[in-house]
Amino acid sequence: MAKINKNFKKLQKNYLFIDIAKRTKAFIEANPGVTVLRLGIGDTTEPIPPVVIAGMHAGVEKLSKRETYTGYDDNLGNPRLKQAFVDWYQQRGVSLDTSEICIGDGGKPDSGNIQSIFSPKNIIAVSDPVYPVYVDSNVIAGRTGTYANGKYKGVVYMPLTSKNNFIPKVPDVKVDLIYLCSPNNPTGGVMSKKDLERFVKYARKNKSVIIFDSAYSMYIKDSDLPRSIYEIEGAKSCAIEISSFSKWAGFTGVRLGWTIVPKELVSEDSEKGELHAMWFRRQTTMFNGASNIAQEGGIAVLSKQGQKQCQQLVDYYMGNAQLIRNTFLKLGFTVYGGENAPYIWLKTPTGYSSWEFFDKVLSETHIVGTPGSGFGSCGEGYFRLSAFGKRENIEKAVKSIQKNLKL
Repeated sequence: MAKINKNFKKLQKNYLFIDIAKRTKAFIEANPGVTVLRLGIGDTTEPIPPVVIAGMHAGVEKLSKRETYTGYDDNLGNPRLKQAFVDWYQQRGVSLDTSEICIGDGGKPDSGNIQSIFSPKNIIAVSDPVYPVYVDSNVIAGRTGTYANGKYKGVVYMPLTSKNNFIPKVPDVKVDLIYLCSPNNPTGGVMSKKDLERFVKYARKNKSVIIFDSAYSMYIKDSDLPRSIYEIEGAKSCAIEISSFSKWAGFTGVRLGWTIVPKELVSEDSEKGELHAMWFRRQTTMFNGASNIAQEGGIAVLSKQGQKQCQQLVDYYMGNAQLIRNTFLKLGFTVYGGENAPYIWLKTPTGYSSWEFFDKVLSETHIVGTPGSGFGSCGEGYFRLSAFGKRENIEKAVKSIQKNLKL
C-alpha cells in the first residue's frame, strides 16, 4: 500500500507568494480596470545583455549542425563554464578547482536539493525572517516538528532585528546545518567579514556545515563586504556556497546557477572529500545537467564584456531601489536595505500588522509588496518591496505612494 510523505502536512497551507497572488487577483477582480504595480517578488524585467544573448545564440547555432551538436553534456557542467568560474573567483582572491563546482538550474533548486546529502536527524539553524525554501524543504525532509506560534519545533531560529542590524548571531546551542544568505533576502542586510568569521569559527569548532546563499552578491557596492564565504579563511572546510545568474544576469526564466562543495569540506562523521563525492553522486543520479544553451550564456556572462554589461543591469535595479528607499524615507518611514541589496525592508506604521499594511498599500496605491511576516515571526511589523521592475513602473509606483498612501 502506497503511503504519503506526512511531512507535507506540516507545511503552511500555501507558499507565501501563492497567497499574495490570490489576494492580488481578488483585488483586481473587485476593482476592474485598475492597474496593479507588482513590487512583491524578485522577478527581473530588463532584457538580458547583448553579449549574453549572443552567447546563447551561438549555443543554439551549435545545435543546428551535426559537427557541433551536443545532446547530453557533462551533467556536472560545461568544462569551459567551470573554468570561467575558477578564473572569476580567482579575481576575488578565492582559489577553487573546477571539480568543486557543479552547474545547476538555479539557486533555489540546489538550496532544496543540497540537504539530501545530510542526515534527516540534523538540526538546522535559519535566520528569522528567512527565504521560505530553506525551512520548507527541511520540513518536507522531516527535520522539523510541527508548526506553532510562527515557528517549527526543532528548528533553531536566529532572529534578525533592528537591534542587531538584521545580521544573525551565532547560535548559542549546537546545530548541524546553518543557512546564511548575504545579502539577505528579505531584509537586505549584508554580513561583514567579521560576521562571517564568527560563523566559520563556530562551524569548524562544532563540525557544522554552513549553506551560504550568495545569489545577490553582485549587488554589494561596498568593497569591504565579502561576496563569497570563501573569502574567509577556513571556510572551505565548513561551507557550501550556492549562487545563481538569475538576479545578476536576468536568468530568472533561463535558469542557471552553481553550487560549490569543496573537497576540504567535512561534517562530524565524514572525511575530506566525502561530502563532495556525495553531492556529485546525487547530481549525476538525479540531474541531467543544465541547458547547454543556458550554459553558453553563462560563459558569456563571465567574460569581461559580459561582466560589464551585467553590472549595468545591476546598476539599473539599484537605481530603482534608491527611488523606492528615498520615497519612504521622505515620508518618515524607518527603512532598511536598498543600498547593497535590491530589496527595501521597511517598518510598517504603528498599529498595522504586515498583512494589514499589505492590504492598505494595495487598496490605496495599487502596489503589491510582500508582508514581512510571510518570511517568519520576526518579520511581523515589516514590509518588503522589490527593486526589480521597469523604471517607468517604479516611477509610477513612487508617485502613487506619495499621492495616495494615507498616513
